[in-house]
Amino acid sequence: MKHGAAAAWPICLGYFPIGLALGVLAQQAGLSWWAVALMSVLVFAGSAQFICVAMLAAGASPSAIIFTTFIVNLRHTLMSSALAVYLVGVPRKFLAFFAYGITDESFAVNMARFRDGNWDRWHALVVNQLSNSAWIIATIAGTLVGQFVPQGAFGIDYALTGMFICLLVFQLQGRIYLITGLLAGFIAVIWYLLIPGDSYIVGASVVSATLGYLLKCRYRRSQ
Repeated sequence: MKHGAAAAWPICLGYFPIGLALGVLAQQAGLSWWAVALMSVLVFAGSAQFICVAMLAAGASPSAIIFTTFIVNLRHTLMSSALAVYLVGVPRKFLAFFAYGITDESFAVNMARFRDGNWDRWHALVVNQLSNSAWIIATIAGTLVGQFVPQGAFGIDYALTGMFICLLVFQLQGRIYLITGLLAGFIAVIWYLLIPGDSYIVGASVVSATLGYLLKCRYRRSQ
């Protein structure tokens, strides 16, 4: 618990302003605190929840919201596949509970700790679930105080984007990572302009990750 909490507290600290922002936007979109709480418990995916709130405010149909959430969260298959390398032989019940708590932030922290060594599934589980608890509390709190916050105040709409930029910067640990990140951004923009829908998120991730892997293999052969 001590080591897991030490790794999780920066995520929890970051989740509070993001969760508050989501709660405020959800309240302004007409959602009650219990609906936001239920969404955070069942979905627990910041980007998908922000998109859901925006689509609800725009009057989108439930089927469109569910499909969009599914597409946006497909990136979790990539994160889970990467973490699976360190969870070989783990019981399925544990994996199901562990998978529920995987987010972009907990993935980034746990992957870095697994690579450094001296990290196991229980440490990683603490990171996941403490982050989950902080997120649920923050989103509920944001809903309760949302009625006192003017729309568009404090740059709330930019909160999630800023968080992902910060996560990206911390992942750029070498030239290949930088090239892969630039490729992902370039491919995502082109994909978005040429192909309708939200598939550009997953498509750019898969294509750029594959290209980054091939570049890494070529670099190793040249050593």
